[in-house]
Amino acid sequence: MSLEIRKSTQEDVGTLLGLILKLAEYEELTEMVTATEEQLVKTMFCEQPYAHCQLAFWKDEPVGYALYFFNYSTFLAQPGLYLEDLFVLPENRGQGIGKEMLLALAREAKARNCGRMEWMALDWNTRAHDFYLNLGANMHEEWKLFRATGESLDKLASL
Repeated sequence: MSLEIRKSTQEDVGTLLGLILKLAEYEELTEMVTATEEQLVKTMFCEQPYAHCQLAFWKDEPVGYALYFFNYSTFLAQPGLYLEDLFVLPENRGQGIGKEMLLALAREAKARNCGRMEWMALDWNTRAHDFYLNLGANMHEEWKLFRATGESLDKLASL
């Protein structure tokens, strides 16, 4: 296997944004992407980054990324690792790249004394559900996601 997984650097911002756009295309959500290279630099490659990223390279070509951040569990009184995106280009799937990226993040979570690692998958993405379940993850269908963005966030903040 000619796979390299490494932490992204500021010089990788163009590559990362390209992969984010490919994920949005795959999920048919391209109209939701407002990220720019400048925003990624400002929020990920600053003194206190809001998110971190690992990039996957297959034969020296970028083929995937895992973007994550740390949160906190009050019940465990420990940090947690939240995986925002795990994406491998469709033409590179089935080669173990996604699995290796997920395992690398699990090792990072353990190294940072995280009590858990969490992520979500779209309800229609049964291929992802099967992938995660086969690796031993548990699906929590009883939890519902709530989100405030744009106008709804503005309204909430003004109450």
